[in-house]
Order: sequence, then C-alpha cells, then structure tokens
Amino acid sequence: MLNVAVLIGRLTADPELRYTVSGIAVVNFRLAVDRPFTNREGERDTDFLDIVCWRKLAETVAANLNKGRLVAVKGMVQARNWETAEGERRRTVEIVADEVRFLDWPSDRRGPSKGQDKSSKDADVGDFEDLFEEGFEDEVPF
Repeated sequence: MLNVAVLIGRLTADPELRYTVSGIAVVNFRLAVDRPFTNREGERDTDFLDIVCWRKLAETVAANLNKGRLVAVKGMVQARNWETAEGERRRTVEIVADEVRFLDWPSDRRGPSKGQDKSSKDADVGDFEDLFEEGFEDEVPF
C-alpha cells in the first residue's frame, strides 16, 4: 500500500510548538495549497491542510518558519478519531510530515526568522539575489 502526500503551499499562521508529557517535540501548522485547476469563475480554489511534524523536524520548523512562508511538505495522510469531554465524536485528517523544505527566504532575507543566532550559518544573501526574479514572492492567499 502507498500513503504519500507531497504538497507545496504557504503557512496560514506561525507554527505552534508543544512538547508531549514525555518531552517529544510536536508542531502543528496549516498549509494553504492552491488547486492546479480553475473553478467556473476562472479562479483557483485553495485547500487548507493541517500538517504535523515531530521531534527535531518540529523544532526546526518552529524556529525557522512563520506565516506566509512557502514550503514543500512530504509525508503521509493520517485520519484520527476522538471524543471530546462533552461526548461529541470528532474526526480530523492531517499530513504527518517526514520532510519540510523551505522554498523562499524569510521576509527580512537574512536567515532564520525568529531571532535565531545567524552567525554560524549566515550565508551572504547577496550572492543568491540574482537567482530570484523581481516579484518572485506571491501574495498570501488568505
């Protein structure tokens, strides 16, 4: 059997990092992914998909991504059922990511986006500026 999802989209909000009782990092974020075809009005519809990352990947995502960033996510589709405290049955479908690739520069174009120490890995952004056309950054669809 095959269960693989590959998505490219933009984060709709900053990732939310938590730790389980046993100390394992987990991060959740929602990804806005445009459909590859247009609707009757000639516009592209957008799907909003929940993404979950665990352990080191979760910490890396939380430290480096924020709302609006363009990423590629590879993982598996997972459906979960649970019951609320009020006795209501709930169901969710999410992508459990095993790989997240950063596809754009942070808004300040200077490395990690949340005040991380950049000195050890800071590349000279000017060396890469010519790789990106003017107007490369799309508008966020939300």
